[in-house]
Amino acid sequence: MASIFPFAALRPVPQAAAAVAAVPYDVVSTQEARALAQGNPLSFLHVSRAEIDLPAATDPHADEVYERAAENFGDLRSRAPLVEEDSPTFYVYRLQMGSHAQTGIAACFSIDEYDNDLIKKHEKTRPDKEDDRTRHMLAIGAQTGPVFLTYVASSEIDALVARTSSQDRLFDFAAPDGVRHEIWTVPSGDHDALVAAFAAVPHLYIADGHHRAASAGRTRRALAGRGSGEHDRMLAVAFPNDQMQILPYHRIVKDLNGRTAAQFLDAVRQRVPITESPAATPTHKGEVAMYLDGAWHGLELGSVAPKHAGGGTLDVSILQDALLEPVLGITDVRTDKRIDFVGGIRGTAALQHLVDSGHAAVAFSLYPVTVSDLMEISDAGGIMPPKSTWFEPKLRDGLLSHLI
Repeated sequence: MASIFPFAALRPVPQAAAAVAAVPYDVVSTQEARALAQGNPLSFLHVSRAEIDLPAATDPHADEVYERAAENFGDLRSRAPLVEEDSPTFYVYRLQMGSHAQTGIAACFSIDEYDNDLIKKHEKTRPDKEDDRTRHMLAIGAQTGPVFLTYVASSEIDALVARTSSQDRLFDFAAPDGVRHEIWTVPSGDHDALVAAFAAVPHLYIADGHHRAASAGRTRRALAGRGSGEHDRMLAVAFPNDQMQILPYHRIVKDLNGRTAAQFLDAVRQRVPITESPAATPTHKGEVAMYLDGAWHGLELGSVAPKHAGGGTLDVSILQDALLEPVLGITDVRTDKRIDFVGGIRGTAALQHLVDSGHAAVAFSLYPVTVSDLMEISDAGGIMPPKSTWFEPKLRDGLLSHLI
């Protein structure tokens, strides 16, 4: 079963919601965050990436960054203003990007269930990233970036969501990237029915936000001396699996491991069948497009895929085992500075530009992982390679904060 809890959100007044809402802290660099927040003192990036208000050379993990985050959070609460709900509630949160829409439930979820794998994971977390968000939560006394969950669609939950979303909205605005964000407050009379409907959901799955979830767990342990309380729960938005959209997560590599472009292409051909094709976007699982020396090449990874099930059959895993490690010498994508990752929202033109400009030597455009892949691997207790999935559209920070 899945337990959900209403919470008294700290949120902007409706007229300030669009100005406060900010992209997730971990999808932008410090420089990008500074540019996005420029001229907007209400942007939540002043809280989630407080280093943007300190000198450019400041270490993003320095003590003064977390101190500044707490100061900025207090300032935003009075300036926006941010208001705390009178009583705990649930929210319906809809994201619309172009023709795609997905509608989820914003609530608090059990950290006990996270610890016991009733909330399933598919990704390993890095201690340094956990340290950052744990320190941030403890500094400001709130979880401000929701975890992104999914679950097998439920007609009972769908009906409750539809009923709430037929009423007046709390927030409704289009972000600068064109994504529409709509939020409704679930009527108190439907709270018990929503709790019961989620109790019939066997498992929740983390789609995005493994570090936020792990940090919520660490924050709970840090505050254990308080006894039970809001710190025993984590903020998340749960979407049905049949509404999720996953884009690919591409790879770029900065050099060819001592080879010329011709030598590298030869080495690749000895391991993977190559189809000379100008297509930059793969059309099916098992196909990867490689951009090298001004041309796109199709790689048929399906022909060298392992037969066993699990994360090893994902294109990102096959690419790693067939080319990245044996040919390019990249043994650990988590730590090797020669490899970088490009979210699918940026498109294949970004890959081409990075190679043509000399920032990378080769780029790999991948076919997206499916939600079914994610659930199957999570159910088996498996781990997906880092940067396997890019979910779009993304939730915004600062709209619904959970005070701990």
